[in-house]
This record gives sequence, structure tokens and C-alpha cells, in this order.
Amino acid sequence: MRNEYVVAGIILVSVGIGLAIVFAAPMTEKMPVIGDIFAEERYKEITNPAGFVNTSGITIGELVGKKVVLVDFLTYSCINCQRTFPYLNAWYKKYKDQGLEIIGIHTPEFAFEKDIENVRRAMNQFGIVHPIVLDNDYATWRAYGNQYWPRKYLIDIRGDIVYDHIGEGAYEETEMKIRELLGERAKVLGEGEMPNEVPLAASEISKIQNFAQSPETYFGSKRNEYLANGLVGRPGVQTLKLPATFKPNALYLGGTWNFTPEHAAATTGASVVYRYYGKEVYIVASSETPVGMEVWQDGKLIGAEAGEDVDKNGIVTVQASRLYKLIRNPEAGDHVLELRIKDPGALLFAFTFG
Repeated sequence: MRNEYVVAGIILVSVGIGLAIVFAAPMTEKMPVIGDIFAEERYKEITNPAGFVNTSGITIGELVGKKVVLVDFLTYSCINCQRTFPYLNAWYKKYKDQGLEIIGIHTPEFAFEKDIENVRRAMNQFGIVHPIVLDNDYATWRAYGNQYWPRKYLIDIRGDIVYDHIGEGAYEETEMKIRELLGERAKVLGEGEMPNEVPLAASEISKIQNFAQSPETYFGSKRNEYLANGLVGRPGVQTLKLPATFKPNALYLGGTWNFTPEHAAATTGASVVYRYYGKEVYIVASSETPVGMEVWQDGKLIGAEAGEDVDKNGIVTVQASRLYKLIRNPEAGDHVLELRIKDPGALLFAFTFG
């Protein structure tokens, strides 16, 4: 009798496990994951906007049932965001009249990016004409649970978020999804078939490859963990001496610097050294008055490898609060960058690489 009870118990347990699997499986199938979110999640409304560029005001709710909406989280001094701008412009030009609306949610990384005039100048510089919403207090960013620049969400005509892409790339994939949603919209509204025989706009834009192996590196005391010859995380004035040798991916400062949480302010004669691996070098910087910085690479004043913001004398002049392009090498490699600061007042925020 005991053996019969044991066998019966095993059968009951097996049946219970099987039923659990059967009933659990459909739940996963009903909620397919796209990126970091579920496919059928409803849109989140723009929350507490601090201002608008290219529009007097806009909401997502007013577009539901009428448009397909691409929500793009950006900040203008971010090189990763800047590389996506040609695609956004091409999509808006090509699909706006077919029912696509693009809404840029400009969530600032640095305080100067809260200034609407700075944002307007940047959008004008990059030829962006779709609506831009200033998200200065991160309210819309938090509503979407976002953590990245750039990030793109596609919202269908019903108001459901059906696509989510983090970072650069996947441009053809994103455009194919836009076309699919516009086709669905046309059917719902009785507008007929949307033409798909034309080539993708994304395929006509030259691809930019990121070769960087060096991390984004911040100067401000809140995030300057790569500072190698000073007190990390310490605001205030520090006078620093450059060493004889430099480790890769480490920030070295020479001279006297005043650290705040966001930036480090240089005095006359200060210098920066960074050994990086990549093809291109950018710096986010600003100044109230023009400040010249000599750009050196591998012990030589920059020449043919100069980025577009560096003049023929190897000097980048910093004033406007933005990203400056310092170096563009013909190919990626291991290099030592040096900045020699000729005037006081430069505020340095971050290095990025490409």
C-alpha cells in the first residue's frame, strides 16, 4: 500500500507541474518584450514641459487616433544624439505628410542645456524642424522610466508603445517599423495603401562607425572617477602636477582647477592630458569669454587630424556652451591628447570619443 501511495503522489506532483507550465506559458506570449518595455504599454504623456521649440505646444494625447508618433529623448551636446539627427530629419521630411509626428524630448545632462535659447540655436544648427519639448526637471524622462540618450519610442495610432530602441543604430529597422505603423494607420483611417516601393531614407545616409574604446570621461566632481592625479569627488580648488607617464583612459590635469559638481574651471597655463583609443575626440565646454586651447596629439600640435572646431593654428576657441570637435584621425588608434589652455575661464564638462 505504501508503494501505491508513493506512486500516486509522484503522479499528482507531475500533473501539478505540467498544469503550472501550461497556464503560465500564455502569459509570456501575450506580453512580448520589445526593448525594455511590453508591446502593449500605453503612451506616457508629456509632463511638466519647461518650454517648446518649433511649436507653441504639443501633447501626445491630441495625436492619438490621428498620427504615428516617434518620441525621441535627446540632449543637444551629446555626440550620440547628434549622430541620429540626420536620420530624424530624413524621416520627418519623408513621412510627415503620411502621418508621422516626431516629438523630441530634450532632457538636459548639463545645466546650460536647460536654457531654451541654447536649445533653439542647437536645433537650428542641426536643421531640426520637428517639435522639441524641454524636459528640464526630467518629468517625462521619469514617466517613461528612461535612462539613456538617445532613446526612441514608436507609438501607434491607438496610442500603444510598440517599439523601443536605445542608443544609435538600427536605423533601417526603425524606419521599417515606421512604415509598418503608417500603413496600419492608413488602413484604419481609410486612406488606402501607403507606398513602400521607394528606398529607405536611412539607406541613403552615410553610416558613422564608432571606434572608441575609451569611456565618456567627466571633469566635474560629481562624476570624475577617472581623474588620476587629483582628489576624486572633491569640489573646490586643486593645484595638480602632471606625471611623467600616463595610463590609458585616465584624466590628468596640470595647473590650478576649480571643481564644481558639473565641470572643472581652468586657469591660465592649465593643461589636460588623456591617453585614449579611438578615431575622434570631442569635448563639452563653455566660457563667458572666448578661451583658446591648443590641441596636441602624440607630442605634436594638431595638423591634418584637427577636428572641425580647431583652426589652422591648432587652436580651438571655446565660448558657446556646446560640444566641440577636437580630433578626427584617419583611423582609430592609441593616442595621447593634450590641451594647453591659453586663457582663464574655460569650463570643461566631459570628453567623449568616436
